[in-house]
Amino acid sequence: MFTSNPFSELAGTISPEIMQYYVIAMVILVVVGVLLDMRHKQSAKYFFENSKKAEKNAKRSVAGGEKMSLLIATILNEVLTSAEFQNPARRLSHLLTMYGFIIFVVTTAMMIFALPGEVASTTALLWHVGALSLCVGGYWFWFGIRVDVNSEGLPWNRLNQGDIFIVSVLATCTFALIWSFMQSSAMAGSMIAFALFIISATVLFSTVFWSKFAHMFFKPAAAFQKRVTRADGSRENLPFDFDLTDPAIHAKFPDLPEYMGKNPENMGPGIKREQPRHY
Repeated sequence: MFTSNPFSELAGTISPEIMQYYVIAMVILVVVGVLLDMRHKQSAKYFFENSKKAEKNAKRSVAGGEKMSLLIATILNEVLTSAEFQNPARRLSHLLTMYGFIIFVVTTAMMIFALPGEVASTTALLWHVGALSLCVGGYWFWFGIRVDVNSEGLPWNRLNQGDIFIVSVLATCTFALIWSFMQSSAMAGSMIAFALFIISATVLFSTVFWSKFAHMFFKPAAAFQKRVTRADGSRENLPFDFDLTDPAIHAKFPDLPEYMGKNPENMGPGIKREQPRHY
């Protein structure tokens, strides 16, 4: 099962060209969905206007070399390792889901566009591993980490529009694995599992405009822009982190010693002190 291409046997029923056209159609749906999302939310306009505003409020100029280092840091931290997640469980769940999704989608395209020829067993193995990785990270998130379940005490089966992506992507990989297993075992009903796999995938890629799918394209851009605003001093109009014991800060804010004393105590971790489970 794990080293065989499940689409090879399917090619006897559905021609490889139809499968390839389907993949192309899904790519087009994603592009159109992202563009519609950008138009609806005016994301590109927001980033452009925010960038211009930051340039006006900048305290220093950020050279091209420094911007390149900030871009590399963004790719390494926010994109490749998801270092912005301070909760280790949430971070691991996200990484399993993200890399599982990427591996699953890429190997799906590789196996389908390689038809009717042979596909390397490692590609088929990666397809199954990617699907399993996504299921582990996705179901872990769905049942144990989601804020409305973990922190607000709401039932796990409560759905809203924002859940379209995670539900459809979990259904896609789940039915893909079931279909692969049933087909490799020559079990009756494998085509039903395949049909559910295709329906889930179609929902996943056709609902980009309504789901959170598009945010994965905006997140790196927002993270990079945030780093640039920290470097040029504009800080998106947010205040700097002050040392409350600094006499210069006391002079700048004369009422600070009156309310907090000349040597304020460390406030501690604040909201991070404990898990928010007070429902």
